[in-house]
Amino acid sequence: MPVSAPKPCRHPACGALVSDGSGYCLTHKRAKPGSFADSTRGTRHERGYGSKWDKLRERILKRDCGLCQECLRNGRVHAVGGKPFSAFCDHIKPKAEGGTDDDENLQTLCRTCHTAKTDREKNRSRGA
Repeated sequence: MPVSAPKPCRHPACGALVSDGSGYCLTHKRAKPGSFADSTRGTRHERGYGSKWDKLRERILKRDCGLCQECLRNGRVHAVGGKPFSAFCDHIKPKAEGGTDDDENLQTLCRTCHTAKTDREKNRSRGA
């Protein structure tokens, strides 16, 4: 069977030639298809976000009527349903700090509020 000519790595600004058909050089190739670039986190299932979480997430989004709870607390009405991943089911008390998947510890957030909350949590965990 004929071998195809090597092609440049698909990672931006990488000129390494690849001939194994993956499209990426050894530096930019992921450990396994669908894995995260940060292998220390594990897959979503390993972190507890499998099909059970998907059902729980849908229930919380319905409970909150697809409205960002942080926006509501600040006097704004922001519907976040519709596009995939435009609504986040967020742990009020993060799991890393002992939070649970109980309904009372979950809320719907828009992308802006979720990003801001996550940044605050990261800074708190770093001691900043």
